[in-house]
Amino acid sequence: MQLHFSPSMRSVTISSSNGFIDLMKIKVAARHISYRTLFHTILILAFLLPFVFILTALVTLEGVNKCSSFDCLGRRLGPKLLGRGDDSERLVKDVYNILNQVNTEEVPVGLKIPDNFTQLVSYMKSNKYTANDFAIILKQMMERSEREIRESKFQELMNKHFAASSVPKGIHCLSLRLTDEYSSNAHARRQLPSPEFLPVLSDNSYYHFILPTDNILAAAVVVTSAVQSSLTPEKIVFHVITDKKTYAGMHSWFALNTISPAIVEVKGVHQFDWLTRDNVPVLEAVENHNVIRNYYHGNHISGANLDDTTPRSFASKLQARSPKYISLLNHLRIYLPELFPNLDKVVFLDDDIVIQRDLSPLWEIDLGGNVNGAVETCKGEDSWVMSKRFRNYFNFSHPLVAKSLDPEECAWAYGMNIFDLRAWRKTNIRETYHAWLKENLRSNLTLWKLGTLPPALIAFRGHIQPIDPSWHMLGLGYQKNTSIESVKKAAVIHYNGQSKPWLQIGYEHLRPFWSKYVNYSNEFVKNCHILES
Repeated sequence: MQLHFSPSMRSVTISSSNGFIDLMKIKVAARHISYRTLFHTILILAFLLPFVFILTALVTLEGVNKCSSFDCLGRRLGPKLLGRGDDSERLVKDVYNILNQVNTEEVPVGLKIPDNFTQLVSYMKSNKYTANDFAIILKQMMERSEREIRESKFQELMNKHFAASSVPKGIHCLSLRLTDEYSSNAHARRQLPSPEFLPVLSDNSYYHFILPTDNILAAAVVVTSAVQSSLTPEKIVFHVITDKKTYAGMHSWFALNTISPAIVEVKGVHQFDWLTRDNVPVLEAVENHNVIRNYYHGNHISGANLDDTTPRSFASKLQARSPKYISLLNHLRIYLPELFPNLDKVVFLDDDIVIQRDLSPLWEIDLGGNVNGAVETCKGEDSWVMSKRFRNYFNFSHPLVAKSLDPEECAWAYGMNIFDLRAWRKTNIRETYHAWLKENLRSNLTLWKLGTLPPALIAFRGHIQPIDPSWHMLGLGYQKNTSIESVKKAAVIHYNGQSKPWLQIGYEHLRPFWSKYVNYSNEFVKNCHILES
């Protein structure tokens, strides 16, 4: 490119490099533009024209939708400045309109739905779907995926329920080997406690713990943790109560593994003279009632409307159908005043707890004339575990429940309770418990369906003394997001729920608080390959 100035500087010619073709001639009127200004203008144009050419080429190569050059910015802003809409925005609006329309449409019969994204792309290429067809297919694919995920979640909950209801192979092995030891080893059959300690079993100056269980390993952890955490272990007396089939194995364990200096008594329910079917006919009815047996041992999905049930609600119902709720051991706590007539005050413990702090101060708590010292479960930071009121346990659509109970009344925790047996003996708690059990049986389990706590909530009404929540922390068996710091501070931690620490489905990060009290060096524990974290 060449610039030619006339001698008078009144005209400028821009020509091609070969000089034969004039591209532009400019005549300059001297009166309006100074020569200096014109000269500078032409120099600037000569400098900018090559860049304009390069930018234009970039836009052409990059394409409209992928451009990143300054010219693209102008092309995007230009339509807006001129009042014209952006094509991409219009496309998004069109997609929204199609999706809203398809949301209410029925899927055409025979429409083939792809199994995955790759197949969807292949179908689009071969069938040339319209936007409407694509939206319908996408809707069906998502609905199918949501349905499959939901069904998988319910199946997972069912499998977890069966795992929680079964006895792990290692624990079953432990019970069998210890039972065999009872029959062949005199040391395993020795009297518990030794004769010289028998008077202590009814001495109210000691700290008496009641532990009903058929799980030998769990019982060992509870007793061991209590003794190791106590400031005065020589003052501890454990009354371990088990069923007839586990009695020999349970006795063998504590006979061969003394928890000195604490005292341990092991008794089977068959050894209590008072605990006969004549005295507790309602429990025989519970065990033999056909509706109850079908409820706890039948098909847990049959008759359940899973479309109207959330996984969380379904999990709660499954937990309520644990077979343990129809065992005598689970109802045993309601008969403590009769089973231990010489004791005044006891602490009741479930077998899925761990004791981390000295519990002797519990005996000093003033219950104010009440029978049951318990942690309330309607107040606390954990909105899932500590949000339980009567409405969570009872069917308030039943007229008897609606008339008799307050749905907003605060519930309390079973599993670590201080019982004043002297005050209890002056009440009709046991009779109330029996009466509501019978009423629920007559109503085909329509008053409540969650084990032994609901009738206890009714029977102990007016007899509860709330104690500080730090004494008893719940939810380690069904709350995965349990605060580790809170666990460390609690006196008693409770693995209530399905994920027990001795099961494979137990939460790995919470198991060490339990497993550190398991004696893995014990011959029977090693030979049975008990789960070790």
